[in-house]
Amino acid sequence: MNLDSRTNAPSALKIIPRDQHIISRKNISKAALRVLYRLNEAGYTAYLVGGAVRDLLLGLAPKDFDVATSATPDEVKHLFRNCRLIGRRFRLAHVVFGPEIIEVATFRGLGEEGCEGDRSIVDGRIVRDNIWGTIEEDAIRRDFRVNAMYYDISDFSVRDYVGGMQDLHDRVLRLIGDPETRYREDPVRMLRAARLAAKLDMHIDAPAMAPFEALGPLLGDAAPARLFDESLKMFLSGNGLKSFHMLEQCGLLKFLFPATARALKRGDAALRALVEHGLANTDARVREGKSVTPAFLFAVLLWGEVRDVAQQLIGRGVERTDAWARAAAQVVGEQCQRVAIPRRFTFTMEEIWSLQPRFEQVQRKRVFRLMAHPRFRAAFDFLLLRADESPATLQLGQWWAHAQQLPPDVLSAALPVGGGNAASDPVAAPAGKPPRPRRRRRKSGNAGSA
Repeated sequence: MNLDSRTNAPSALKIIPRDQHIISRKNISKAALRVLYRLNEAGYTAYLVGGAVRDLLLGLAPKDFDVATSATPDEVKHLFRNCRLIGRRFRLAHVVFGPEIIEVATFRGLGEEGCEGDRSIVDGRIVRDNIWGTIEEDAIRRDFRVNAMYYDISDFSVRDYVGGMQDLHDRVLRLIGDPETRYREDPVRMLRAARLAAKLDMHIDAPAMAPFEALGPLLGDAAPARLFDESLKMFLSGNGLKSFHMLEQCGLLKFLFPATARALKRGDAALRALVEHGLANTDARVREGKSVTPAFLFAVLLWGEVRDVAQQLIGRGVERTDAWARAAAQVVGEQCQRVAIPRRFTFTMEEIWSLQPRFEQVQRKRVFRLMAHPRFRAAFDFLLLRADESPATLQLGQWWAHAQQLPPDVLSAALPVGGGNAASDPVAAPAGKPPRPRRRRRKSGNAGSA
């Protein structure tokens, strides 16, 4: 394979000395430094590579520190007792330091005759790739030019083989090689382009974006478990709202979350507000170091379709509780064919959705039973996100917010024992404070409605 055919970037090596970049060892994981020094001392070449180098050059804190080396996986394992080898598609070494894992990859080759290792390509998609090569070949095998720079621990320089430094300066993401070929090799690269553009506040080069519409359906061939991991990186790393907008801009949302794309296409402004507010709130929690859960995120993204399907079923005479359960099962089932959401998350999503109609009933027993539900807080937060759906929904949110502030005995005294407003009549729920119970009639003994 011709090197020049694999890149649209300059192939001449540029070495950026220490005094011309901002990378400092104090910002590099101690575990990664131990791996780099150990490999060098054993006679192998080894470099910090990829996203860590890119982020350090941008003044960001890398999440992971990956190493590329001339040592084979077996040779890496021989050097480190705390090493395990993983993967069949890409053979990798994981060197474990407590909770931190340093991923060590052997330089990838181009698969020319005489190369060591094996590769399998099916319909243009790489399904196995364990061809070892040189650092120059490894650089060209990477996806984006900004990800193909290497930090050399021996002299603290940065080695740039494909023009990544220029792209960082220009704030642009350019693919290495022919975009269509590279996306066919690995369709998930299209999602990575959207995610990195959002994270790094860059724009995607026009040639790199051009094949998205035609090749987007190839994402259906990607492993659903891998798309789940990619979704978490996009939406739970503090750049969820930007990533969502980038997916829409690139036309990729419909290939990853088809139900979300369909619901938004119907032009529901309240639904768009819910999705954007939900993602913005998640981003804020990530920045504040608070916990976030994929269940709430996916409940937000899929709500529009679940709600619409449930309403259609109710309109056809299906009992309300059953309609919501069937709608949730249908939408989750479809989505899991694309993105493998684990059952522990889909169960929570279904509970959040199923609790929404229960907020519309404010009888004493129902209110306290709902407040005691383990998913009450998540469901209540979800109700607040729905505030733009209608004035009645806004009132419900205000009512429940106020109710939670009252002592239990005060709230109990203010609520009717039975009767109450039905789920189909949410407007009857008072906005400012819990309803005052009506006096019972002596003859009937029935409680009045809330």
